[in-house]
Amino acid sequence: MQIAQPSVSKTTTELELISQHLNLVDASVLELGCGKAQLTRALAQDFPIQKIIATEVDTLQHEANLASEYPSKLEFRAGGAQSIALPDNSVDVVFMFKSLHHVPVDLMPLAFQEIARVLKPQGSLWISEPIYAGAFNEVLRLFHDEQHVREAAFQQTKAAVDSGLLQLKQQIFFNAVTHFVDFAEFEQRIIGVTHTKHVLSPELYVQVKTAFNQHLQIDGAHFSSPQRVDWLQKAA
Repeated sequence: MQIAQPSVSKTTTELELISQHLNLVDASVLELGCGKAQLTRALAQDFPIQKIIATEVDTLQHEANLASEYPSKLEFRAGGAQSIALPDNSVDVVFMFKSLHHVPVDLMPLAFQEIARVLKPQGSLWISEPIYAGAFNEVLRLFHDEQHVREAAFQQTKAAVDSGLLQLKQQIFFNAVTHFVDFAEFEQRIIGVTHTKHVLSPELYVQVKTAFNQHLQIDGAHFSSPQRVDWLQKAA
């Protein structure tokens, strides 16, 4: 398994990759760490999923999700990947969209055990993670350096495969485009997230804003960020 593939030039979206690789017809789906649930809602709306349960540990975001409008096939629950309140062999697909590296490192092995427990035989685990590279990462790491947790997430994924707990189906490397209208949107979406409290000194705030504004064009700031999908599978 590789943590990165620097030569990748393909630009696509996560939903496009899912449509190309996974069969979600009548699938029972679990998403761990759904955040604001943008991808969750798209999955519920655009794919013939039977049921999708989306969990979140951030209390404020979970309450916001519950207060929003969402389709009946979608259910929001509070909880973390290390303790999944579902029966054994009950889920066809588990998604973790940029959320594995947010699991406390010491709890990652338990999270993989829980995922393997709830997956049906031949069920899929789809983990997407940002690669520690690119212009967006250079801005982010000024106030929130995720190198250690991203590397830990990869190592724990590899450990789950090496131990035989899960099998590697495929690794997919691609570039994802992120757009911000201006720094105010970046501040609201990235610095102001509720799951992590970012406190920037006035000096650091200016440094981050300056670094961001270097990418600002007439139509906003566009970042092409390298991503990795680790597609794992439970044995039959």
